[in-house]
Amino acid sequence: MKKLLVLVFLVSSSLVASTINIAVAANVSYAINDLIKEFNKENPDTKVLVTLGSSGKLTAQIKNAAPYQIFMSANMKYPKTLESDGLSLTKPLVYAQGSLAILSSKKQDFSKGIEIVKDKNIEKIAIANPKTAPYGKATVEALKNAKLYDSIEKKFVYGESISQTVSFSITAAQLGFIAKSSLYSDKMKKYKEGVNWIDVDPKLYTPINQGIIILKNAKDNKEVKVFYDFILSPKAKKIFKRFGYLVP
Repeated sequence: MKKLLVLVFLVSSSLVASTINIAVAANVSYAINDLIKEFNKENPDTKVLVTLGSSGKLTAQIKNAAPYQIFMSANMKYPKTLESDGLSLTKPLVYAQGSLAILSSKKQDFSKGIEIVKDKNIEKIAIANPKTAPYGKATVEALKNAKLYDSIEKKFVYGESISQTVSFSITAAQLGFIAKSSLYSDKMKKYKEGVNWIDVDPKLYTPINQGIIILKNAKDNKEVKVFYDFILSPKAKKIFKRFGYLVP
């Protein structure tokens, strides 16, 4: 009788529980837990496994057969590349639009705006690696358009992802260019606008359209499609807005 009960439990568990595997750009790390929590309200039996990293590195992993089923990139470039390579089941769609902020753990005179980077007391500036992280690329673009890049490049401390860059901004550097979304996490709410951070003028960089695709590993997986639809839904958009994103 006990053996029969164990067997029934195992079979029922396998029928109910399902797992999906998603690759998520580091800037979304601050919002992803709230997104999954909201998703699980209506889909309690679907477990969402998250791998965080820079969009460039996640793309390289996908090209090398990493078992991800959804890719939430920090821009549209990488999903489009994967689509061109035949690794996507869907066309890239924008799920959110990110923006840049300048952060310091210490009180700063932000009346200078982005020009604060020239301050002689600012010896180190954290930025995400522009070769693999779209927010790093946007940072370089903003500084070049502001005619500041060449004079301060020697101050840069590079993070491999935007989350590492946030860490460097409050530990290893006096300033950092970060994803504004990171400022809305519980850990970061102690930093105040105008005192510890300011927005970077969005006119200085190309809008950061963040793209999502379903990958080939998810063929015929209904749970993956449900999560994908959720990320593009009004409920998810409310959460993205709460974390400082603009939404399409």
